[in-house]
Amino acid sequence: MTHHRAALVLFSGGQDSTTCLAHALSRFERVETIGFDYGQRHHIEMQARLRVLNELRQQFPAWASRLGEDHVLNLGVLGQVSETSLTRDMAFQMESTGLPNTFVPGRNLLFLTLAAALAYRRDVSVIVTGVCETDFSGYPDCRDDTMKAMQLALSLGMDKRYLIDTPLMWITKSETWQLAHDLGERSGVPNGGQRLVDLIVEHTHTCYSGDREHRHDWGYGCGLCPACELRAKGFEHYRTLV
Repeated sequence: MTHHRAALVLFSGGQDSTTCLAHALSRFERVETIGFDYGQRHHIEMQARLRVLNELRQQFPAWASRLGEDHVLNLGVLGQVSETSLTRDMAFQMESTGLPNTFVPGRNLLFLTLAAALAYRRDVSVIVTGVCETDFSGYPDCRDDTMKAMQLALSLGMDKRYLIDTPLMWITKSETWQLAHDLGERSGVPNGGQRLVDLIVEHTHTCYSGDREHRHDWGYGCGLCPACELRAKGFEHYRTLV
């Protein structure tokens, strides 16, 4: 990626997108972020985005100088067409399709298309996203084949060569914690690895239930939903390795 100078990170304020943001800040001269307000039930993640960005700027000065504009797009129409537990008041369950009802059809495809349109205007060629095919819920729009197809379609459709960077695609959740630690260590901040892990624990949000009351070793959440369970198990395994 040495010939790429700028990146746009799809940033939700969660563990994965924060790790991806650190990944981008360690590699590119200019990094911008984009978030989407799509009518999600728990608006707490939109607040988490701002907290994480503020903490990164304060705690990691070298990264702060690279961290550029944050963009938020209103995608309420996605919530209008999606009957899912992320956009409606309904309990988590598995559907007859074999996918959980947290799957928002077309969400990542729309996110990437709009991110590419913004990147076009901002003269950015790299789009970074935290999709993963190792520890995930089976979402078809998180798969490597989907990312490769989107990269080709966007590059052809906008006549601009895009790179969709997926640093978490083939790693587990415990390895995502370790990656965050390693990136923090290379940030130039004393004890940067632990500081970045602590930042992710304290300020990012993953819980499907929007729980910011219950504090665990791995962060805030209900501790029961699939997102919390995955985060908790990954953190527990990570701690056995450090």
